[in-house]
Amino acid sequence: MNTNGKKKIAILGSTGSIGTQALQVIEEHPDLYEAYVLTAHNKVELLAEQARRFQPEAVVIANEEKYEALRDALADLPVKVYAGTDALCQIVQEKPVDVVLTAMVGFAGLRPTISAIRAGKAIALANKETLVVAGELVNRLAHEYHADIIPVDSEHSAIFQCLAGEVSPIEKIILTASGGPFRTFSMEQLATVTKAQALHHPNWSMGAKITIDSASMMNKGFEVIEAKWLFGVAPEQIQVVVHPQSIVHSAVQFADGAVKAQLGMPDMRVPIQYAFSYPIRLKSSFDRLDLCKTAALTFEEPDTRRFRNLELAYEALHAGGNMPCIVNAANEVVNRAFLEDRIGFLQMSEVIAKTMREAAFIPQPTYEDYVQTDAEARRIAASCVGGTK
Repeated sequence: MNTNGKKKIAILGSTGSIGTQALQVIEEHPDLYEAYVLTAHNKVELLAEQARRFQPEAVVIANEEKYEALRDALADLPVKVYAGTDALCQIVQEKPVDVVLTAMVGFAGLRPTISAIRAGKAIALANKETLVVAGELVNRLAHEYHADIIPVDSEHSAIFQCLAGEVSPIEKIILTASGGPFRTFSMEQLATVTKAQALHHPNWSMGAKITIDSASMMNKGFEVIEAKWLFGVAPEQIQVVVHPQSIVHSAVQFADGAVKAQLGMPDMRVPIQYAFSYPIRLKSSFDRLDLCKTAALTFEEPDTRRFRNLELAYEALHAGGNMPCIVNAANEVVNRAFLEDRIGFLQMSEVIAKTMREAAFIPQPTYEDYVQTDAEARRIAASCVGGTK
């Protein structure tokens, strides 16, 4: 803890959905937390606005072409302005930083997260791709550098909370999924869905990339992979259950048959605050769950025929090595292509599966292998997308 008694927090991706909600948590507890570093990829105007409001020590814009615009916008403030990926990786290692919230989207979050782990920082992990792509490497480094990793995903936070105080091993993780906006759609309907429909999530307010991943259930597939590395379980110990109301955020079953679940309103500020305050629970002004006013809670099996991405994620997890990295890279390509109307909803799974077959498999990848795999898988997936026009 720093001398002024406040935890100094670096937010990687402060202009995104998680980042902006994290700033709301900091505003809720200005006596406990301060935004020490704020970063964004492209959104200069919003980053500058956040810097004026929160007066961080430094800001970083990953896109170096935006540096001058950001510098000029903050010229009258005593805020240090940096640009580029190298700056991102260096700033998280600054001595005063207590917690690094990794809220960047995609593979881009891996390198700065590893940099923060090497500096022994506490990691509030919201960038699921970090563990999807390189879970074994990240876990090894976290152990080596004594860096705590506390999950921010609502599902993994729920599991983490269910395990608090438990010493017995996990028998099964029950990972809940809303099912997204297309839960009841037929294959014929899925063939013609639009990005506008996919971006309208029934329960959660998220960024575009993760909202599309939720609609295709790749987001849940990634969470399965993430759960393996966070909680040390085998793939067959992770059960995905569709729960449309998003009230039960996930559950854990133990050897005696007891099941502990974490319930609450669908509000990402709760797991963000818990990651910042762990092991203490802080009072908040967030909405409370009233079970008497809650509709029936329902649960059903996911349909991997209609939502093949979930099955592909399990296949990648069983294969191990760099296969999850291949899946992530291909998914980033098809996700973007769908958002740009260059590919249909069902074609996303087809391109991912083809990329899994064609990309070189590496059983025990290094960090450099992950970087090469990411580039190769993107090339293959982009070629497949081009061929679907």
